[in-house]
Amino acid sequence: MRLAAISVHPVKSTAIRPVEEAYVGRAGIVGDREWMVVDGSGKLVTARELRELFTIVADTPATGGPDGVDLLLTSEGMDPLEVAVPGEAAPTVGVRLFDKPLTARAVGDAADAWLRKALGRDDLRLMWCADPTKRPMNPAKYRPGEYASFHDSSPVSLISDASAGQIDEWADDDVPVGRFRANLLIGGVAAAFAEDGWKELAIGGARFRVAAPIDRCVMTTIDPETLTNGKDPLRTLAVHRKWDGKVWAAMHLAVVHPGEIAVGDEVVVS
Repeated sequence: MRLAAISVHPVKSTAIRPVEEAYVGRAGIVGDREWMVVDGSGKLVTARELRELFTIVADTPATGGPDGVDLLLTSEGMDPLEVAVPGEAAPTVGVRLFDKPLTARAVGDAADAWLRKALGRDDLRLMWCADPTKRPMNPAKYRPGEYASFHDSSPVSLISDASAGQIDEWADDDVPVGRFRANLLIGGVAAAFAEDGWKELAIGGARFRVAAPIDRCVMTTIDPETLTNGKDPLRTLAVHRKWDGKVWAAMHLAVVHPGEIAVGDEVVVS
């Protein structure tokens, strides 16, 4: 088995950015979901409720953005905006990621104004994850010393090509693998959903622990190009992959040992 693709999402719910290599830290792939958009109350805003977020392209130098620019925001009809990581003097803000209270650092008026114009909402703000070690994690799934940035749950997510292919084959509508927004796509897996039984895996210089399967939400039904939504893959998963009242595809990973990974690396599973 080999690592077939690496995907990062510098701002949560924005366009997927493929990379050929990356460094995996304790809080996940460096540059992945380190920024997020919140509303006027400090609550996370995702493409679940504002699908136009898919049209925002957020780049770092690792994803092809210019050197020396921490974050570059682009969108059709908008001038690009260069964003710097907020310094120590930037205000600290209490935010909520679903039901989790977190602390973030406000990016500033220019980024907020740009997002409000691009997305057509006047209450949006851009936040940066200053200290992922303070992120509370579910003790039923994660161990002391395991933490994440602004990910839904785990710092890294994984799906196999066999699983994504099987879901697409089952479904009436096309279900490209990007609908699952997994960080890692594993190629050469012999059987669909083999990852359900994995415990640990090593890729390049990094090692991971499989923490839990991922229950899927309505965001997987949204076409990121047309912004229209259908019933798949949730309809298909409800037939083939439903238990505990939820539907499941892909796996949450915790980082056991940080390190470099690259497309083409061998994947060793236990």
